[in-house]
Amino acid sequence: MENWQAWVAGATFLSVILLVMTEWIHLTVAAFLGALLLVFANVMTLTEAIEYVGGSYSTLALFFGVMVLVRAFEPTKIFDYLATQMVILAKGQGKRLLLGIVAITTPICAVLPNATTVMLLAPLIPPMAEEVGVDFVPLLILMVFVANSAGLLTIVGDPATFIVGDAINLSFMDYLMRLSLGGALAIVTLVLIIPFLFAPIWNKRLTDLEHLPHPKVNHPRVLALGGIIVAAVLTFFVVGELLPIRVSPAASALLGAALALLLAHQSKIDTVHNILRDVDWSTLLFFMSIFVLIGGLEKTGIIGSLSGLLAVILGQNILLGSLVLLLFVGLISSVVPNIPLVVAMVPLLKQYVVSVGLVGTEVLSPGFEGQFPAEVLPLFYAMMYGATLGGNGTLVGASSNIVAAGIAEQHGKRISFQTFLRYGIPVMLMQLLIAAIYIVGRFFLWR
Repeated sequence: MENWQAWVAGATFLSVILLVMTEWIHLTVAAFLGALLLVFANVMTLTEAIEYVGGSYSTLALFFGVMVLVRAFEPTKIFDYLATQMVILAKGQGKRLLLGIVAITTPICAVLPNATTVMLLAPLIPPMAEEVGVDFVPLLILMVFVANSAGLLTIVGDPATFIVGDAINLSFMDYLMRLSLGGALAIVTLVLIIPFLFAPIWNKRLTDLEHLPHPKVNHPRVLALGGIIVAAVLTFFVVGELLPIRVSPAASALLGAALALLLAHQSKIDTVHNILRDVDWSTLLFFMSIFVLIGGLEKTGIIGSLSGLLAVILGQNILLGSLVLLLFVGLISSVVPNIPLVVAMVPLLKQYVVSVGLVGTEVLSPGFEGQFPAEVLPLFYAMMYGATLGGNGTLVGASSNIVAAGIAEQHGKRISFQTFLRYGIPVMLMQLLIAAIYIVGRFFLWR
């Protein structure tokens, strides 16, 4: 590949990140223009760009399906009703509200992708915050932190952990035995930080609960049928890929969206046009553009060249390599969405362990189903933790962050890069520190 193309791909990617950080241009516009620049500069053809987008079709389909599913049932006012019930259960106390978000989000994110959970639960936050009299932006940010952290509890909780785990043939039970405790420690770390990070809300107390608005659920029959659709979709999320005829989460979400559109149209609670108009197309376009930008880095050899750099710096020192990877991937993941990042990093890391002679070349085969030597696995575990926890650092670090930003805009507020950074950096640094301690203790000192 021509050297100038690598320079264009790298400079374009860095420029997009700079524009997002400084907020000179809306993040979606910046990413979209960057992706198109790669096409017009002949770094890749339009066909190749579309292929990179198509390679991540499952992520985009999953997001689109859940967005439609949630929007279709807005006319029932179920989200307003549930938000009021949460405020009542918290007895109007800010600290109970914050801890309630942790308690509700954590178990769901253990079995569902974190961005999907945010799409399902985030609509509760704005009306709940309004009733308590606080800004809903910090509450959304907290939900994102919990979703990203809880994604480490199981191998299916975050797309990044699933991608890496699948690459090293890690089973569900092996993950639970080796890595889930690290995810639990990340949640505990977050809970300990909450009183200081969200102090105004933590100290908020609503004394007059009697005068809270009490929204009523509209169209109860439609909502009951909708509940069946949602329950079926969630069930297929968990067990669909274990069935004799595999049903992917993306296919489940799209089927649920189609049934929700049918139900809304036939019951006349809303029109198909209105529902599709309100889908967060901005978030979907952002992800498509990011996949193209990452594709440019991969095609021009920038990502591949990093494996050689790792081999030179780290050699065969697995302990040093694990800590460097945890920090490196964590920092990179704070500015690059973790799904495309790990897709690019997995082959890089495989090539590295082959280059330094720790494993044979057979692991580079796409169909490799064997086991990696136990001594190299901490490298991949560190990448899981870094990619997931690093996503808490900035607004663009994880898919759930972008989803939350889109939901905030739909409710009339914007989560700025600087606002998210103020909350995210302390959380990310503390969690990465705890993850480093866990990796060293679990896999090097007391294995």
